[in-house]
Amino acid sequence: MKQLLVCAGLVLAATTVIAQQKAPASPPDKATGTIGGHEVTITYSSPGVKGREGKIFTKDGLISHNPHYPVWRAGANGATTLETAGDLMIGDVHVPAGKYTLFVDISDPDQWTLIVNKKTGEWGLAYDGSQDLGKTKMQMSKPSSMVENLKWNVKGDSGKGTISLAWEDHEASVPVMAHK
Repeated sequence: MKQLLVCAGLVLAATTVIAQQKAPASPPDKATGTIGGHEVTITYSSPGVKGREGKIFTKDGLISHNPHYPVWRAGANGATTLETAGDLMIGDVHVPAGKYTLFVDISDPDQWTLIVNKKTGEWGLAYDGSQDLGKTKMQMSKPSSMVENLKWNVKGDSGKGTISLAWEDHEASVPVMAHK
């Protein structure tokens, strides 16, 4: 009888712990593609608009409260990272094989600039411009519908492709080529 009560107590405790766990507000996500035979991966946390449509990218919007505004971590939580198995040209920035942090300068809401930064492993708000590998303009467009959760995308074929980012009513992309 005592064993039965102990087992029942353990099951109840485990059920309570599992029920209390909830999904993170900005769940981790990953975008992976192959460009010129090189695997390219972007790892990030994906925040949601959560009823704040039209209040994300404005001068007094959600992102404007970040300490490095108008430089944005382009995700949530830890830094957004880019890892490439081979040398790439991202826009007009030569990116050697390795791991980098991505930021986006959104000072002009209609013309974003992708920043590839050499410093890695930091919290997403720890931007150090002296560590920039380079910056390149992004091509802006409007998604066909509002994008609730931030989404990075890596698309490629043979030797070229694109990296894109979409959230709320903004979409930005940059061409990528395998560097020989």
